[in-house]
Amino acid sequence: MDWNKDKSILLSQVCVVIFATLLAAADIGAYWLVTWFMEVSRTLSGLKDGYLLIASLYSCSIFAWILLVNLWRLLGNIRRDKVFDPTSVKYLRITSWCCAGACFICFLSTIYYIPFILISVAAGFMALIVRIVKNVFEQAISMKVELDLTV
Repeated sequence: MDWNKDKSILLSQVCVVIFATLLAAADIGAYWLVTWFMEVSRTLSGLKDGYLLIASLYSCSIFAWILLVNLWRLLGNIRRDKVFDPTSVKYLRITSWCCAGACFICFLSTIYYIPFILISVAAGFMALIVRIVKNVFEQAISMKVELDLTV
């Protein structure tokens, strides 16, 4: 199989669509997911924990939707060969802040459910990685501008 840039971008777009579909299903079925999780959980019980869990899920969902939209736009830039473009940096910046927002919400959620710390650490680490990639893109753009000005 001949793997190229276009197929890689297409695979990434398919993955974004799959994640968006799963996120939509989770948003629609949050009540049933939380009800099921409360039944199998040994530490969560009661109406208060259920409401807190739903609030955490929907709060993180907002960041997830914004993140997926920006990843889709970034892939569009890559497909159009506009990789080192200020809009790509903007999309990466928004993506890193979405990861940081989810990190913060999950960290706050450890007040009632300690395992959220794992998701918080993962989201924080992802925010760091995306932030570093964003900084690399910014540096590459400034180098590209400088090279474009050179004859």
